[in-house]
Order: sequence, then structure tokens, then C-alpha cells
Amino acid sequence: MRTLKLGMLASALALTAGLAQAGEIAVIVKATSSNFWQNVNKGATAAIEGDSDYTMSFDGPATESAVADQVNLVENAINRGVDGIVLAPSDPEALAPAVKRAFESGIPVVIIDSALGEGAKGTYQAFLSTDNCAAGEAVAKRMIDEAGTEGKVAIMSYVAGVGSEIGRVGCFSDYLTENSKLEIVGPYYSQSQMAQALNQTTDILASNPDLVGIFGANEPTAVGMGRAIQQAGKAGQIVALGFDGNEDLQQFVRDGLLEATAVQGSFAMGELGVETVIDILSGEKVDSFINTGVVLVDQDNIDTDKAQNVLY
Repeated sequence: MRTLKLGMLASALALTAGLAQAGEIAVIVKATSSNFWQNVNKGATAAIEGDSDYTMSFDGPATESAVADQVNLVENAINRGVDGIVLAPSDPEALAPAVKRAFESGIPVVIIDSALGEGAKGTYQAFLSTDNCAAGEAVAKRMIDEAGTEGKVAIMSYVAGVGSEIGRVGCFSDYLTENSKLEIVGPYYSQSQMAQALNQTTDILASNPDLVGIFGANEPTAVGMGRAIQQAGKAGQIVALGFDGNEDLQQFVRDGLLEATAVQGSFAMGELGVETVIDILSGEKVDSFINTGVVLVDQDNIDTDKAQNVLY
């Protein structure tokens, strides 16, 4: 009996030790309201599934423009002593002090989707993202292929100064300027609000009846842009290109309203982000930059495995 009791005690202690070792990895995104970020959540959940050493929490502000709320979420994660953080920063400068504090607290941080400012280098361990500059150039090339080299192209962007926006929209604009005579109208900033993008696009279509192309640079912006084109009865009359791949955008592609949409590996950002933090915590060396890729989805390839693996 004594042996049995000792065995039970040892088992209980082992279980308690196992529970004590389980640590939290906090995944903090720009907003919880869009399908893109929910797909990041799915990827993060897949990465943590079956892992007995770590749990995962997922959070973000209500909107991408609520930068102060996101800073508070990072501060709260540090205060409760999480083991690691996966962060999609809404602002390259505003999030830098919080990331630095995490670094000073010994908490590894993996950045996804949007880069932090230059001053934050050395305070995080890895950056996982679409190569947004290459993605912007790919969309610009498609615009020239479909719309030609002359005329007006409107840019419907989201939040000025965000790392992903700087690369994506900046390189789109630069490529058009360097490789065509297309005149750029904008960019206009929707603050990642679909309704605002719809209203802005409606105004732009009305005031620029000679537009040959338009680019919606993220999910809510592209959805609002698409709905405005639909409501204006201009579907198929203007080369419209989107970015991201929720159900609305997929339907726009199938209907021919969008010529194509560039889709990032959002699931991969969540999955690889959490896996990278776990690797760091295990003492493994990780790459400082991991490209999660982009696929230009159109009517010809939308049902292929390559497209279906990134659509959400």
C-alpha cells in the first residue's frame, strides 16, 4: 500500500510539474474583426494543437486603427509573464517600446505581417511576412498587363505608415511610375474600414470617369472597393485588383468584378509564427526573415490547390 501511495504521489507531482511548465504564447494581431486575422488564428491554433508545453491566446483590438489598444494588449501580455509573443504591429513606431520591454523582460517576440521601425531591430527574434514589396510589384505588373500603359489608376489603401502598406502600396506605385505612363490617383486611406472604402471608391469613380484601373490594398478596403464598383454598374469596365482572399473577394473574382486578388499566406503566418516562438524557446536557431508568400488568384487558378491553400 505504501508503495502504491508513493507511486500516486510521484504521478501527482509529475502532473503538477507538467502543468507548471506549460506557458502561454500570446498571439496579438491588428484586429480580430476580419477573416484575414481569424485565418491567422486558425494557423496559430493548428501549431499549438497537441503541444503539452504551451498554450496559445489570441487577441487584438476591434479595429486596425486602434493602435493604443494594441499597445495595451502587448503590455498586458508582458505583465502576466507570457513565454512568447507573436505580434502583427499596427504601427511600426508605436509598438516598438512595448516590444523592447518584452525583450528586456526575456520574452521572445516574433513579428508577423508588418515590419517594425528600424530602431526596433535587435528587440525581436524573427519577422514572418509576405514580401510586400514583391507583392505590390506583382500586382502592378498585372495592372499594366490588363489596363495598358496609359490612363488613370486609383489606389485604395488602408492605414498610412503601416509596414505592410509602405512596401505593398509603395512598390506598386513605384513599379507603375517606372514602367508605364499610368497616372496614379491617390492613395486614399480607408483605415481598414469597409464602409469607408466603399464611400471613397464611390466618390472616386464619380469624379474620375476615365479610370482604367483601381487597386484595393487589403481585405476590408478591397471588399468596399468591389461593392462600390458593383453599385456604380462598372463591373468589367475597369481593371480592378484586390489584396487578400476572403469569401467576398473570391466571389468578386469568380464574377469577373475583380481581375485578380493577391492572397497572402495568413494561415502560415499564424502557424509558423507560433512554431518559430516554440523553436526559440527550445534554444533552436531561427531565420531572421521568413517569407510566407503570396498567390495572385484569378478565374483561371481559383480552384487549384495552390489558390485554395491560401484562400479563407
